[in-house]
Amino acid sequence: MFRWRDVPWGSHGTLAWPVLLNSPLPFSASFIATLLAVAESQKPSHTFKMRGELETVEDDDRVRTGTLWTATTHAVTAVIGSGVLALPWSVAQMGWIIGPIVLLACSYVTYYTAILLTDCYRTPDPVKGRRNYTYMDVVRSSLGPKNVLCCGFVQYAMLWGTMIGYTITAATSMMAVVRSNCYHYKGHDASCSASGTLYMIIFGMVEVVLSQFPNLEKITIISVVAAVMSFAYSLIGLFMCIAKFASHHAIRGTVLGVEVGVDGVSASTKTWHALQALGNIAFAYTYAMLLIEIQDTLKSPPPENQTMKRATFYGIGVTTIFYVSLGCIGYAAFGNDVPGNVLTGFKEPFWLVDIANIAVLIHLVGAFQVYGQPIYAKYEGWLAKKWPESAFFHHVYTFKLPFLKGPAIRFTKCRLVFRTLFVVLTTLVSLMLPFFNAILGLLGAIAFWPLTVYYPITVYIAQAKIKQWQPKWVIFQCLNSLAVIVSVLAAIGSVADIANRLKHATIFKIEL
Repeated sequence: MFRWRDVPWGSHGTLAWPVLLNSPLPFSASFIATLLAVAESQKPSHTFKMRGELETVEDDDRVRTGTLWTATTHAVTAVIGSGVLALPWSVAQMGWIIGPIVLLACSYVTYYTAILLTDCYRTPDPVKGRRNYTYMDVVRSSLGPKNVLCCGFVQYAMLWGTMIGYTITAATSMMAVVRSNCYHYKGHDASCSASGTLYMIIFGMVEVVLSQFPNLEKITIISVVAAVMSFAYSLIGLFMCIAKFASHHAIRGTVLGVEVGVDGVSASTKTWHALQALGNIAFAYTYAMLLIEIQDTLKSPPPENQTMKRATFYGIGVTTIFYVSLGCIGYAAFGNDVPGNVLTGFKEPFWLVDIANIAVLIHLVGAFQVYGQPIYAKYEGWLAKKWPESAFFHHVYTFKLPFLKGPAIRFTKCRLVFRTLFVVLTTLVSLMLPFFNAILGLLGAIAFWPLTVYYPITVYIAQAKIKQWQPKWVIFQCLNSLAVIVSVLAAIGSVADIANRLKHATIFKIEL
């Protein structure tokens, strides 16, 4: 069972990654990636049997039982998240030719850089070298502390941005439930507009309460349910798209996607949305940050890098099939009118639409806190070190809920005040920027080049001692440059779309 007190928030404790990654829970890639910046190394060989299962105690005195199939399962289940809901819209912005090509291209780049990263799990030799237990350890051992600081900044920026995006998505999901019930009972021609401002505030209030738990150890069930829900709404979305496509017996959409001049779409809007779609797709393929943690669960022999390369091939392959299927079938079903969140495009069967949107909401209630914990821990640890004698940061208060059995609630004034303010700030920013696709695109732009391409390539070059202007070095730099261009273009598109929407949006008012 995943025990949050093993997570090394701050400077103390160790992080038992196998407990998390050898569990059957499909935690998202971005969730595990957020723990990298605060993870500390654990120290890899003889074997013994325990309860009939072959386990391996490595030279760091840790038991590893991971196999090819457990690693493949983690790769598949961890990558799929809420970004999948925007894939049909992303394909629609680029059309039937460029859309699928971009889906496949991002998949290949993610796979290729992940393969490079598997050889950096051990340093300097990929088979017999010293272990690196986290993505941050790989960057530190090969590139030094300055790069660790830059990498951590990008990770935390993506982390907070994801929390904002999840707040927006939660509100739209609640609005979609209300609207689908309205259409069912009043007819599809009824006026069923809904405002999400109240729902977003309610979501924020729930998260304020949940943020007071020290580290989610006492509410692990929320993370379990959230992980299951991510699979539920993804599969429901795919099956509903298949049903809608089958109902009209025609492939909708156009070769170049959304057309300029139709429904008031200008050339600039078309351009910004197409660039933003690049970021959405890049965001959906977040994987490299998770790879080292999965690889650290594998027993050897065979060498971990060999097993991980096969697991990456199977995991990315399955994910790509799912993404291409949902992106293309969703586009074929809706055509250029596909909504930004594909679930909001369905009215019937209303009960299935409700189940899918409620699954999204449940997933996001837990995911918001999972993403927030590393941020809380980082600033709380820094403040505690800054003022080691202050009771505001160190004195622990206890509160026992009446009529309820179980341990008392423990908290500090620092946690109560600053976590509440942080959730309130996140909710306010979400209310001012209620743009699901634009936020996803911006997150993808922030993370794709540095975390998926630059660091895996750079650490591999350093470890493999590839000299400048060698053929492989030139190829790597070309890929690096291409990724920079994609990230910059996606960021420009997302920021431009946000700026354009702000001109026409009413502050603190969210509508489907």
